[in-house]
Amino acid sequence: MALRKKLTKLGNSAALVIDRPILDLLEMNNQSAVEITMGPDGECLVIRPVRDEEEHNRRFEEARKKGNKKLAPALKELAKR
Repeated sequence: MALRKKLTKLGNSAALVIDRPILDLLEMNNQSAVEITMGPDGECLVIRPVRDEEEHNRRFEEARKKGNKKLAPALKELAKR
């Protein structure tokens, strides 16, 4: 997915406004920390949410439970074989 955005003047700096649907998709808000790195070609920026270990573990556990619930019938069937 590619979006074109314009930078917004913010004092002596410039800000990139990230729309609410994208923040929601990334489970971020206006207080979220981000990591900004230079892309491999040196011509782009990569912006990633920074998640602390506790948050990472919580999200992992949620995904594990969701996966187990979804796959439980198939796993039970395989266990019978």
